[in-house]
Amino acid sequence: MFQLENLLRENIKNLIPYSSARDEFMGEARVFLDANENSLGSPLVKWYNRYPDPLQRKLKESLSRVKGIPPENIFLGNGSDECIDILYRSFCIPGRDNVIINAPTYGMYEVSAHINDIEVRKALLLDDFQLDLVHLENLVDERTKLIWICSPNNPTANAMNRQDIETVLNNFNGLVVVDEAYINFSRYASFLRELNDYPNLVVLQTLSKAWGLAGLRLGMAFASESIIDIYNRVKPPYNINQATQELALKALEETGQVNDMIKAIVAMRDQLARDLVRLKIVQRVYESEANFLLVKFEDARAVYEYLLKRKVVVRDRSKMELCGGCLRITVGTETENKELLMVLEQF
Repeated sequence: MFQLENLLRENIKNLIPYSSARDEFMGEARVFLDANENSLGSPLVKWYNRYPDPLQRKLKESLSRVKGIPPENIFLGNGSDECIDILYRSFCIPGRDNVIINAPTYGMYEVSAHINDIEVRKALLLDDFQLDLVHLENLVDERTKLIWICSPNNPTANAMNRQDIETVLNNFNGLVVVDEAYINFSRYASFLRELNDYPNLVVLQTLSKAWGLAGLRLGMAFASESIIDIYNRVKPPYNINQATQELALKALEETGQVNDMIKAIVAMRDQLARDLVRLKIVQRVYESEANFLLVKFEDARAVYEYLLKRKVVVRDRSKMELCGGCLRITVGTETENKELLMVLEQF
């Protein structure tokens, strides 16, 4: 049976979190003399001399309306990378515990594990890029704290079989993290609605992809109140700056425009896939549920170098497990996609 307290590191159980000035006072006031801020402001941007809300309450309320998830089930991170790192620092004992990734997948799961001195065990995906449940189960032991599942997956672009993810959730007593960075481009439903059913579920999303706000660095973790409470205890006091909070709030008012952009990107993705598969140098274009395509070439490295010389940058994934001969190509604008195709036709 899943017991969160059994997973948590002892030092985190006993942690007394830092209490900032803005934690101790909530509400409106005429004079703020509690946080040692520069009362005269900045000569460039005077209204940023005050510390931001450490718990981003207004932004979480807005996200709650968009996502249909209560604010108390939302954590905001400085990019999804912070959401990833805090899980390691909260639940994994360095030099003792292990986590499982389903390779090939997003590289920061492994990098963050190594930074925190946590063993990484790899359950290689099947040939169709789906979870190998037998291999995954065989890797789990009493020191396994986290299982990472990226769906839609990066770099393979496919969504994982929903029943397989549910099988993992139902049979693993640690945390299952479903990273949905690309979920807005997918035909399949998010796992957000399953948070009440699975106390061991953490869902990651981001404003970097579908919302077009990669430069703001705003990641989101959705989980039980108990897990979100741990996130808030461990995070730095002011991890989301004021400018990011304000710009994100404005963006969340434009859901209609964002939905239109998503439809446009999906349409361009499907057209780009059809155009690429016609090229003689392309062996296969894998089905995509994301805003990028995994494309197999006869000589991926030669194509990659050729594109660089023509000032077109894609991602060489040919050395990753199961991705031999593959380049990862982001869906660009119509003009960028046409230029890519024109250059490839001349290879």
